[in-house]
Amino acid sequence: MAAELTAHQLIAAHRPTLDQALEAIRTRAYWSPHPEHPKAYGEHGSLDMAAGKAAFDALLSTRLDLGQPGTDGFVGGEISPYGIELGVEYPHADLDVLLPAMKAGQKAWRDAGAEIRAVVCLEILKRISDRTHEFAHAVMHTSGQAFMMAFQAGGPHAQDRGLEAVAYAYVEQVRTPDTAEWTKPQGKRDPLALTKQFTPVPRGIGLVIGCNTFPTWNGYPGLFASLATGNAVLVKPHPRAVLPLALTVQVARDVLGEAGFDPNLMALAAERPGEGIAKTLATRPEIRIIDYTGSTEFGDWLEANARQAQVYTEKAGVNTVLVESAGDYKGMLSNLAFSLSLYSGQMCTTPQNLLIPRDGIRTDEGPKTFDEVVSDLARSVDGLLGDDARANALLGAIVNPDVKARLEAAGGLGEVALASREIANPEFPGAVVRTPVVVKLDGAKPDAEAAYMSECFGPVSFAVAVDSAADAVELLRRTIREKGAMTVGAYTTDEEFEQAVQEVCLEEAAQLSLNLVGGVYVNQTAAFSDFHGSGGNPAANSALCDGAFVANRFRVVEVRREA
Repeated sequence: MAAELTAHQLIAAHRPTLDQALEAIRTRAYWSPHPEHPKAYGEHGSLDMAAGKAAFDALLSTRLDLGQPGTDGFVGGEISPYGIELGVEYPHADLDVLLPAMKAGQKAWRDAGAEIRAVVCLEILKRISDRTHEFAHAVMHTSGQAFMMAFQAGGPHAQDRGLEAVAYAYVEQVRTPDTAEWTKPQGKRDPLALTKQFTPVPRGIGLVIGCNTFPTWNGYPGLFASLATGNAVLVKPHPRAVLPLALTVQVARDVLGEAGFDPNLMALAAERPGEGIAKTLATRPEIRIIDYTGSTEFGDWLEANARQAQVYTEKAGVNTVLVESAGDYKGMLSNLAFSLSLYSGQMCTTPQNLLIPRDGIRTDEGPKTFDEVVSDLARSVDGLLGDDARANALLGAIVNPDVKARLEAAGGLGEVALASREIANPEFPGAVVRTPVVVKLDGAKPDAEAAYMSECFGPVSFAVAVDSAADAVELLRRTIREKGAMTVGAYTTDEEFEQAVQEVCLEEAAQLSLNLVGGVYVNQTAAFSDFHGSGGNPAANSALCDGAFVANRFRVVEVRREA
């Protein structure tokens, strides 16, 4: 039995980190307590690279029994995109037993207060951070991310997003004081006097519906936002990406128990093949909050049908980059090539449509025609991915057959400017690795619109010829308004054009990156500083992270007494 964690110990250990997080979300400056470099781990109880790999290997073909109430069997079946069977089994729950058990611990968790909940969450994150190498392999072999991306995005960056959510949750809960003395003068009569008590109370059970591509990065914000605001949390992972979130639940249950709370405040809902329990769970009366990342179709269904719950969705969008002119042509091409290639374009922030005037653009290397820009971009991608070892490290593996099918069909939508090629992975021969395809489309042709006005998730991009820069701006507006966008990028040396693009993004609520040519890419966002999504266009109804993401996960209940 692990030693008990006292409130004093937790506050002493984690209050300084919480204070730094609060300062970071206030200033929006760079900060992270979680190291990005693999060699930074291995001291103070954390697993180094070899120990993390050994810990992951030890999980394979085992049963992860979490000790949850209502377990009526075990399920598994994950196959890594790199071609290996994980063989891990997870508890399958009788919801009629599990959900009441989860609610039983909420009173003590509610009464603990915002600070204790925050430092308990930070202890959970600290223990996950200590096992970052182990989690990285779990993310890699469920998402298909290459190891370094799985290590960073699935490890420190995900942990940052979880901590960010805790910080916002704390701010919103302490905005109202615990107590107040209220006195109203009555002239010659005695004043009216009341003592008022204000308590943040949870909504109920929060449901996190995990995604296949970024199980921790997309899962942690909602998970920790709900837990930090007093709610129990039920995690329903994607059937192909259970392991990283199951390990997260295991750590959380351990910490909650050691801190004197009911471990059942956190539980896992794994499903049998084809069971499809997300709809069943989403409409249960006990579920009062839902966090979802995935397809627009199911996100829309949740928003329409989970009427008893507060629903936070990140769905699909059509991300656009406008190329009007370039002050650093080579830098632009290099930056775009990396953005299109990273994780085989399997990111909700990857650019899809590149809007380029058909008469060409101005650059620091002289005028470039539409065809030259597209050909130069194709060469830049080829140069980036020409070495197979480097290509494997950037591309990772295709996460599922649907992505592969879209990639293979994309060539039939227009003129192929850059054909996709297959790359062998010597370490994992079963991996499906493909370079991006770039297809040229004429924006004036109606048959092309069906392609560029739909999300084609994966390593597929469309170079769309538009009549003018002004037409590109209007097409951007229509795309965001009708289809949504997680990201928008633009390249220009023209101040008037820059202002026009910015105004569209302000009016349609889309996050904009201008003239990126260095080591920051349009498909990356930094916790504590960048907002992921805006919640203001069809791609997502919430942003990671802001006050609105956490504030409606609890309500403030007042008790008044005569003074």
